[in-house]
Amino acid sequence: MALTAAYNLLNESIIHFRDRPVGTVAARDRSPAAVNYEECFVRDFVPSALVFLMDGEAEIVRNFLDAVRELRKQQKVMAGHQRAAGLMPASFKVTSEDGKERLTADFGEMAIGRVAPVDSAMWWMFILRAYARITGDDELAKGSEFQECIKQILELYLKESFETAPTMLVPDGAFMIDRRMGVYGHPLEIQALMFCTLMIAQELLLPTSGTQDLLAMVAKRLQSLRSYVRIYYWLDRDRLNEIHRYKSEEFGFDIENILNVYPESIPEFIDGWLDEGSGYLAGNLGPGRVDFRYFSLGNLLAILFGLATDDQARNIMHLYESRWDELVGEMPVKICFPAVTGQGWQLMTGSDPKNVAWSYHNGGNWPTLLWPFVAAALRTCRHDQARKALILAESRIYDDSWPEYYDGKKGSLIGRRANFQQTWTATAYIIAKHLLEEPSKCAKFKKMMFEWE
Repeated sequence: MALTAAYNLLNESIIHFRDRPVGTVAARDRSPAAVNYEECFVRDFVPSALVFLMDGEAEIVRNFLDAVRELRKQQKVMAGHQRAAGLMPASFKVTSEDGKERLTADFGEMAIGRVAPVDSAMWWMFILRAYARITGDDELAKGSEFQECIKQILELYLKESFETAPTMLVPDGAFMIDRRMGVYGHPLEIQALMFCTLMIAQELLLPTSGTQDLLAMVAKRLQSLRSYVRIYYWLDRDRLNEIHRYKSEEFGFDIENILNVYPESIPEFIDGWLDEGSGYLAGNLGPGRVDFRYFSLGNLLAILFGLATDDQARNIMHLYESRWDELVGEMPVKICFPAVTGQGWQLMTGSDPKNVAWSYHNGGNWPTLLWPFVAAALRTCRHDQARKALILAESRIYDDSWPEYYDGKKGSLIGRRANFQQTWTATAYIIAKHLLEEPSKCAKFKKMMFEWE
């Protein structure tokens, strides 16, 4: 019953443009918390695209890819500033003017944080590669317009900065956590997506005289990013002991504390939180700073994309096992842990009432994270965890009308301002269900996600 209802929601969410399916709305809630939930968000469409491809319905995915590529031309000049052509919109909708339909894009101008989406182009690349792998339609990505689009994305994302680290610097609100949450800098989720984007570029960007230098940059950045994240973002007992005994204010090249992290910055919750065999990749990293919060999507994507080593992947999933009540609770999966409270919440979020402790992005539980969790569990041979998470989700999300997120330390409460009939909640459930119960569709998922050339 739940699976049928999830498919009904997905099918009802499809957006048509000139009689062609081009995407899915964020939510089918009759009274959404924000009007833009009636739009198609690029990041929200990812699990929808995976379901369509697993089911052999590739037309809508191809139309989506082409529509988003074309929408790049709608960028507006803001305060005299013209942004790069490689930037993708956060969302789009179908509008009507003089009886004619047109697609209208939002590049962050209408978003709550007024920040351009860094992750949209990366997710677009991910969907393009998944489409090519499942359909065998290599000609789409090899076409001149798509090749130019890939090139422009890389030229934007590989721009030289004033930093020495290979990670990518982004502002708060530029990815799934789209409100101020203290993630300015080098958030793990973006580094995992950047790593995936670079791998995809090596597959899809044709080697020509005009792309040789760019591909050389891709290869160099890919190697340095992988090593940097695996070494400096990783936290386990051994690593914490190193940081605990760090000397600070060191200068020169031959130093241990490369980022000048102060031992006093280790938060109280971390003492005793990691047992032997547990570990995770830090949420954010920069000079003088480690964000010790655990962010689920970044860690799960690091497992799926191979950014984490095999040992690190196993340790991350062991952390879920040992801290299940805190990281999963009653609804998979908590977006980050722990929540920031009190004065920390005031300073970090600007007293954001939607991001109060254990709600929304500040420690809320998001059912859409079910699909990467189940996939990561299966990849690390944690079938018991995958099944347990699916059973938990299955027991509530259908009866609760597919809410956007849950509140509370264990995710026991429906989100105070959550939308219902949320499309990526339903599609995450469909993917998880297929991965555990449909071998043929699971094989297609693995082909899209794991088989890198």
